[in-house]
Amino acid sequence: MDEVKQIVSDIKNGNIKPIYFLMGEEPYYIDRISEYIDKNVLAEEEKGFNQMVLYGRDVSIDDIVSNAKRFPMMAERQVVIVKEAQELSRTIEKLVDYAENPQPSTVLVVCYKYKKIDKRKKLYKVVAKNGIIFESKKLYENQVADWIKRVLAGAKYAIEPKASQMLVEFLGTDLGKINNELEKLKLIIPSGSQITANHIEENIGISKDFNNFELRKAIGIKDSIKAHRIINYFAQNPKDNPLVVTISLLYSYFSQVLQYHGLPDKSQRSVATALKINPYFVKDYSEAANNYPMKKVSGIIAHLREADIKSKGVGAANLPQGDILKELLVKIMR
Repeated sequence: MDEVKQIVSDIKNGNIKPIYFLMGEEPYYIDRISEYIDKNVLAEEEKGFNQMVLYGRDVSIDDIVSNAKRFPMMAERQVVIVKEAQELSRTIEKLVDYAENPQPSTVLVVCYKYKKIDKRKKLYKVVAKNGIIFESKKLYENQVADWIKRVLAGAKYAIEPKASQMLVEFLGTDLGKINNELEKLKLIIPSGSQITANHIEENIGISKDFNNFELRKAIGIKDSIKAHRIINYFAQNPKDNPLVVTISLLYSYFSQVLQYHGLPDKSQRSVATALKINPYFVKDYSEAANNYPMKKVSGIIAHLREADIKSKGVGAANLPQGDILKELLVKIMR
């Protein structure tokens, strides 16, 4: 995120490079940088003749180079944006000759999503020398809640830990989807407010009481009644609560509880760092560890693996997902 801010800051200050090669598994920042260049490098009256968007599936490297070598008309520079450039992965190295001697009056933006070019090859080295190479790395699930907090803080909002966790569990690590939902919330909720679990439930449609976060918490404190109430809700709404997601999240949770048992230092800061969780949730893991000794946790992980196999139809043909989850819960909490 700091690297993105630096790129944007440099462009604002007139330090504009002739090539921006944006690559990596996370498309969100690739889109944000290319959109910023699209909207801000040229004035509106200059864009008609001097800004173009090409698509990798429709053009060749020769087409890109030909457009990049043109001179701007009645403007200081032109902008050429190549979207979906990963479609040219087999021939992308042909861009080397242009990258060695780029047109100074052209800003060439290459959006190379979901892939990376080989750092050992010449293209990477030449672009790094004459332009900008930005790698957009996918965030791990345990990093997304902090990302949400930072994004909202930049817009003068705060968010409850539970609310951010609900977003992560419902939307996963897709920053684009999460950002879209945050934009909706910002239209409804006044700046300076704290976004709560109620806001998430009312405006995004994620139940604040019946979700995987609440299920894990209920299991952790051995609240059998609440846990069964949640899985009954899941069984009645299987499309919104896929079994495979629930099992995956429970597996991750109990793996962290097992890791907690092995930590020599169980201070809040040490646990948060080791488990890569928000310090706010450390107490939940401490209580779960008290309720589930290490040997019991090892057995639960085995039950989760068995349930995962059953969820895929192995050894449990035609068994409803709700029944698999109910059976799993009994094994966990007995």
